[in-house]
Amino acid sequence: MTPRLDVFGMVVADMARTLAFYRRLGLEIPAEADTEPHVECTLPGGLRLAWDTVETIRSFDPSYTHPTGPGRTGLAFLCADPAEVDATYAALTEAGYEGHLGPWDAFWGQRYAALLDPDGNGVDLFAPLGEQPS
Repeated sequence: MTPRLDVFGMVVADMARTLAFYRRLGLEIPAEADTEPHVECTLPGGLRLAWDTVETIRSFDPSYTHPTGPGRTGLAFLCADPAEVDATYAALTEAGYEGHLGPWDAFWGQRYAALLDPDGNGVDLFAPLGEQPS
């Protein structure tokens, strides 16, 4: 068997705050997950996104040090159109999440915006500019 990417995992400082952020991006995560030490969400196409608390990681790796600052990892969410990029960015920043780069028309043909999740991970929003293929 050839290994295949199956789970993308992130370590979080505050599970409830992190999951609230990703719920606002449309991920279906039950409310009772907020108090769990490990949470997974299966994405369309089968890839799983998982979150573990710092304490969970330290339970098997006592030397773990939680990194700080942006740029540790990044996710990008496809939006239906440029207006959804703008609306989603506005909704998240108005809810108190940190915007990094406000929406702009990128030279590569997409409406783009960048935020940071509660743990400083980059989360981009994008949609093609212009005519949408049918």
